[in-house]
Amino acid sequence: MALCTSSFFFTFFFTFFLFLFNLQPSVSQQQFTSFNISHSPWLPAQNKTLLSPNKNFTAGFFPLPNSSNVFTFSIWYSKVPPSANPFVWNATVQVNTSGSLEITPKGELLLNGSPFQSAENATTNSTSNSTQLLLQNDGNLVFGEWSSFKNPTSTVLPNQNFSTGFELHSNNGKFRFIKSQNLVLSSTSDQYYNTPSQLLNMDDNGKMSMQGNSFLTSDYGDPRFRKLVLDDDGNLRIYSFYPEQKNQWVEVWKGIWEMCRIKGKCGPNAICVPKEDLSTSTYCVCPSGFTPAIQNDPEKGCRRKIPLSQNTQFLRLDYVNCSSDGHLNEIKADNFAMCEANCSREKTCLGFGFKYDGSGYCMLVNGTNLQYGFWSPGTEAALFVKVDKSESSVSNFIGMTEVMQTTCPVNISLPLPPKDSNATARNIAIICTLFAAELIAGVAFFWSFLKRYIKYRDMATTLGLELLPAGGPKRFTYSEIKAATKDFSNLIGKGGFGDVYKGELPDHRVVAVKCLKNVTGGDAEFWAEVTIIARMHHLNLVRLWGFCAEKGQRILVYEHIPGGSLDKYLFRVNKSHNNNHLKEQSSSLNPNTPQQERHVLDWSMRYRIALGMARAIAYLHEECLEWVLHCDIKPENILLGDDFCPKISDFGLAKLRKKEDMVTMSRRRGTPGYMAPEWITADPITSKADVYSFGMVLLELVSGIRNFEIQGSVVRSEEWYFPGWAFDKMFKEMRVEEILDGQIRDAYDSRAHFEMVNRMVKTAMWCLQDRPELRPTMGKVAKMLEGTVEITEPKKPTVFFLGEE
Repeated sequence: MALCTSSFFFTFFFTFFLFLFNLQPSVSQQQFTSFNISHSPWLPAQNKTLLSPNKNFTAGFFPLPNSSNVFTFSIWYSKVPPSANPFVWNATVQVNTSGSLEITPKGELLLNGSPFQSAENATTNSTSNSTQLLLQNDGNLVFGEWSSFKNPTSTVLPNQNFSTGFELHSNNGKFRFIKSQNLVLSSTSDQYYNTPSQLLNMDDNGKMSMQGNSFLTSDYGDPRFRKLVLDDDGNLRIYSFYPEQKNQWVEVWKGIWEMCRIKGKCGPNAICVPKEDLSTSTYCVCPSGFTPAIQNDPEKGCRRKIPLSQNTQFLRLDYVNCSSDGHLNEIKADNFAMCEANCSREKTCLGFGFKYDGSGYCMLVNGTNLQYGFWSPGTEAALFVKVDKSESSVSNFIGMTEVMQTTCPVNISLPLPPKDSNATARNIAIICTLFAAELIAGVAFFWSFLKRYIKYRDMATTLGLELLPAGGPKRFTYSEIKAATKDFSNLIGKGGFGDVYKGELPDHRVVAVKCLKNVTGGDAEFWAEVTIIARMHHLNLVRLWGFCAEKGQRILVYEHIPGGSLDKYLFRVNKSHNNNHLKEQSSSLNPNTPQQERHVLDWSMRYRIALGMARAIAYLHEECLEWVLHCDIKPENILLGDDFCPKISDFGLAKLRKKEDMVTMSRRRGTPGYMAPEWITADPITSKADVYSFGMVLLELVSGIRNFEIQGSVVRSEEWYFPGWAFDKMFKEMRVEEILDGQIRDAYDSRAHFEMVNRMVKTAMWCLQDRPELRPTMGKVAKMLEGTVEITEPKKPTVFFLGEE
């Protein structure tokens, strides 16, 4: 009988850490580095342990928490206290006080009289004197050709290699990790997560190697105990042990961020909904038209309130996705009515999913019960559930196509107009009297205001406050800023305009504080520009809340955007060092945590980000009371909110810098970068410079690579131009897949995504024309992305100093 079998019933007992007080060696405990036939038999009552040479790992018998007479054989971290769950491996066979571990004269290892290892793995050419049980420095328990690393339970240690037949099982037996890549339900083998490629091994520093790829834990480089665990909630996590944090295992990586995407959270017909944080706890909800199958317990499943009859209707559940116990059938529907009609005709159709993006996506859900339903803000389609025509319930999942009610309705009634009167002369007299009274009152008020203004102007001149603006953003004192940032202790970003610190105001608002440097002009010019910036309000612009101008400091106080900047999502941090200067110049108003695991942006998210950016820049160019150029559009200045809504930062700051400074900064990069050709030449700077920068960012959104990272090309490196390379791949070689982001290239569907990608690339090519007059305005760019205007075939962009081909 093999040591690691499919039975995982006993392993859940190891979570009761407080009962395992006898794991740490006592004074009378006997420790040895190998177990051979001279030590045989090994009885649980002998209080022996097997210790690795580096003393980091221990193996031996320990009693179960419910019975002091029943023991299991396990491996644990020697320096981790029992209360912190030190276990990394355990045998599934239980023994009592009379049981034993022994090595026979034939070289067999027996646990409680049964073979400890399978016969085919036995070392046939070893004698009983040389055959021994060893615990190696990496925690691997070895006997002959058998090892615990090849027969894991729920845990993987650093330097433990994954293999094809490698399987992990959660302690409760509900989940499995198979083929070194896939997470599945044990009961049905339904897959709910897979890594980008097969895992190979994890090193001591926290780097997980995969086939052709790798990723890092959030504490990469720290010398700590680590382990990868398939937890009982179905998620795959990597933990690091932090003795300085009350001896806790701290999560430093996890595979699934939305827990509702783990299948099996709720029963049939129920919808899994996350609580306040998408990555923690969940609860189950019955959709409209359904009620809990067991009273007040939707986790066990839901049933219909009214059975289906011949007459049915559909209830829309926004941001809900699900499958069924039958099958899914995706069809092409020209409109919503056609998709609805197809589901109505089929008796086994439980509902359908439909996208409002014009792609014709229609997914019919067939079967007897809905399964694995979950709500997620990243769901692009709305689910329409079939219910009986007599069902009067309204949808309990809304928000995709209608505005949610947030205020109480108020009934407003207007009085009836008065009847016509012939007293025209009286009305004229009354109007003239009121007008004269208002005129006299206005003159008197203005005279009083003028006298007070002269008085306070003289007082302000005396106190040096004549330049203080009368309205606009809040002015903070330097001591208030210093207290909010805890003496500027939390640096979260460095940019071309200055350093950024995280702070908290007395009203508990979290803010990003930017300390400007190399600012031109005096106080009057600075306050005037700050007032203009604060008056710019747009969904896709970072909000300015206040400023500080004293003691020679120039400080801006922005709202804090926790989601991070766009470059952290598009570009992997372990790429070429060529992007180090961009990291140093990043002006993102968010924590700079390059090792933090980030969501992968799908195609719909990238399209929404591009459209939000275009609308915000068009607002700066065309809708503001004062025309504003950004002059520094790049992924580091595009921040993402919790719902991945893009917000542009550092707008309006270009007026505080000279053109020579911007050109010098561009030359330090050593590449054309995001700066339009007219920054280098003597041409005037217009809004078309921002259009060029936007086009470069838009092309990076599609490709997921920096514009200066040379791809496969036959031209010399100094002649290679990113837009030109993309143009050739897209429109000459017709190999669109080669310019797509490798992180989501596998998710690209030419039928569903080609129109969107083609629209984005064509728009980028028009924005990247070397002559400003050929580029469209940002208002037209937004319409091109929306699909409301036709996009003609663009010319191939050329490097401005090389000329056209």
